[in-house]
Amino acid sequence: MADEPDLDDGPAVPPVPAFDEDVAQPAPDDAGGTPEVGEGTLGPDAGPDAAPERGQEPDEREEDDRGYDDLRRVHQLVNNNFYGGVDASGAAFGFGAVSSTGLAPGTIEHEETDRALRFYVPPQPCFDEALGRLREDALVVLTGQDNCGRGAGSLALLREILGEKARLHSLSPANALAELAESRDLKPGQGYVILDYVGELRPEAVQAYEIGRLSEELGRKGSYLVITAGDTVRRRLALRAHCVPWQTPDLEELFEHCRGKLPHTGLDPDIEKELLERVGEQRRPADVVEAAVALSREGVETALDTLRDRHRERVQDWFRKRPAADDLLPLAALAFLEGIPERTFEKECAAFAAHVRNWEQSGETPVAEPDGSTGVRLSRAVADQSRARWRERAVELVTTEFRLGPSRDAGRSERCLVFTSPRIRELVIAELHDLYGYELWYPLRQWLGELALLGDLDTRTEVARGVALLARHALVEVDETMLKVWSEGLTSQRVTAALTLQFMCDVEHLAPQALYIALSWTDNSGPGRAVTAAMALTGRLGSLYRLKALNGLWFLTQRGERIAFSARRSLVLLLQTAEHDPERVLFILRYVRTVIAKAAPRSRERSIALRTAVQLLETVRLEAPEPVTAALLRTVPDSARHLGSLWADVLHSGNRSRAVGALCRTLAQLRDDPSVTGAVRELGEAMRNAMSVRQWTALCHHLSIALNHPDHAIPGTRRLAQVLIGSLHGRPPADSRRSTASLIPTPPFTSSQGGRSK
Repeated sequence: MADEPDLDDGPAVPPVPAFDEDVAQPAPDDAGGTPEVGEGTLGPDAGPDAAPERGQEPDEREEDDRGYDDLRRVHQLVNNNFYGGVDASGAAFGFGAVSSTGLAPGTIEHEETDRALRFYVPPQPCFDEALGRLREDALVVLTGQDNCGRGAGSLALLREILGEKARLHSLSPANALAELAESRDLKPGQGYVILDYVGELRPEAVQAYEIGRLSEELGRKGSYLVITAGDTVRRRLALRAHCVPWQTPDLEELFEHCRGKLPHTGLDPDIEKELLERVGEQRRPADVVEAAVALSREGVETALDTLRDRHRERVQDWFRKRPAADDLLPLAALAFLEGIPERTFEKECAAFAAHVRNWEQSGETPVAEPDGSTGVRLSRAVADQSRARWRERAVELVTTEFRLGPSRDAGRSERCLVFTSPRIRELVIAELHDLYGYELWYPLRQWLGELALLGDLDTRTEVARGVALLARHALVEVDETMLKVWSEGLTSQRVTAALTLQFMCDVEHLAPQALYIALSWTDNSGPGRAVTAAMALTGRLGSLYRLKALNGLWFLTQRGERIAFSARRSLVLLLQTAEHDPERVLFILRYVRTVIAKAAPRSRERSIALRTAVQLLETVRLEAPEPVTAALLRTVPDSARHLGSLWADVLHSGNRSRAVGALCRTLAQLRDDPSVTGAVRELGEAMRNAMSVRQWTALCHHLSIALNHPDHAIPGTRRLAQVLIGSLHGRPPADSRRSTASLIPTPPFTSSQGGRSK
């Protein structure tokens, strides 16, 4: 899906131009501008967050550095798992998972819509009611339970009105509806969807007048907007008149409709009856479609297995036996600590049992033992052969396997307890939430809080994954009792909170909520939560909601120095994790180019933008200590043009020496790769076109000096520099200021014309 600018960019961030636009180049005005503020100092305009942090900043900076080191390690593991050839569907952050059509903001391609509606059956009468409301008001809100087909229904409604060839667009679920009517991006004759709308970030409520104005503007342009949301939206007065309660279609009818579109053979009447009975027990249309496809491709038994959901049956059967506490607690602990070394799991499980024991000794009701037997029997634990218990009491739920340790050394694997299927973990957490109350969840929350504070990175990562699974069933509880506390705690807690939001993005209806929570921490929530928000807006969250993440991070770069530093680190992480996604790479580079071009000369905003740009140009890959820029020039078409523009901007600012160093390191990395010659030539052309003759001549001089450094004084590097410098040799200049520069070094320009020489 092509990403497009959102309609709610916020006042602090300039709009990102469409992909086919070029960005106007700014005049070389930063040479004599305001000096850059050092990374460890505070400038006079560092923002409202700076003053109270002045005395604490060194320690806080070290803590934040440790937090970003943790994030980098997790992201590095994700990239290695996904791009190393391992099935990524279960990878951290779900980088390999296929997003639902329309979940990520941007243009929805025709092929995506065709695929989403291939087996669609409109539910009645709600479909006709919504269609009538949409034709009348150009706006409708589909409310109902998650997974009832609202997303596919929104696409079907727009296609019914606009035709199969209409252009459909997905907007961010965090958009402010009141501002859509004034947005220049609301084009005539288009269809728009907002999936899983979460409400307004601003304290003022959306008023009925503003919604009416949006409806009028859509009608005037011949465009239509369909919003999907939970049932609570119907309580909002401004939207109540536009809401239509959505229902699932008749599932037996859907099943027969799918069979009619798929190759199939005749079925025995008894088998067909059982299939239809199982279909009638389902709640999600997607499960019925999956069963019909399985029936066509793999036969009856696979289809029945899909409908029976044997994993769910196993988990429910285990809980129906009313397990004793010394069986229940290890399973509950494993739901939040799957896959860590067995010895670590046993230690943390004992700590969990201690929390339960302390809770029970307080005089409250025991956690389990509905038959009246004693609670956690720690006194005989040594003689219990606890590791063997899983073979007997958690059969078909838990198994053991050997996994590599953090060093990824093939000779250093350890035995770990894992569920027999990833789905078992989700189902166990669902049963714990449905069957047990405060007596279990109070000590469990205390234990999770302790792990978030004191656990190692592997432990905290699994805690975050488990809490994200819990959020599927208890989002408000997770937000209020865990995320809000951890997000303003110590570094370990803040990293756990950020990772939890990342893992929440693996679930369609939770991804918008994760975005909402992260953005709500960016303003008026304190510096701790702002740093946590910056951490959270990387990885899967930044990949899914590109423009919102960039806008949020750019807003944070305008805050106090500690927050701004974290935001710049997050922007670097976004680029590092996007290395294998060319479209996202170009989006990030274009965004930063636009920010620089829109910033006023010698302004604080431009100074911040240039500092951010030089950090991006200096960054190294997650997988190897080599410049990201070298990898992009080698693998991402058109990256040279954007990188050249950024380098030109930074080279005639106070960051020139850092920019020259980054350029030399990039050329040194590429020196033995003849395939990049064309990209380096294009890089030089982009830089030359953005510079005056005097600036280009100065670059030649500084580059020749830098290449004499022992790290870069390699024949291949100097040859590639000749390609860069001579990229326009012999061509007519673009204008009178851009004549071809001599390759012979000349004296550098003064600081008043090109920035400080460092």
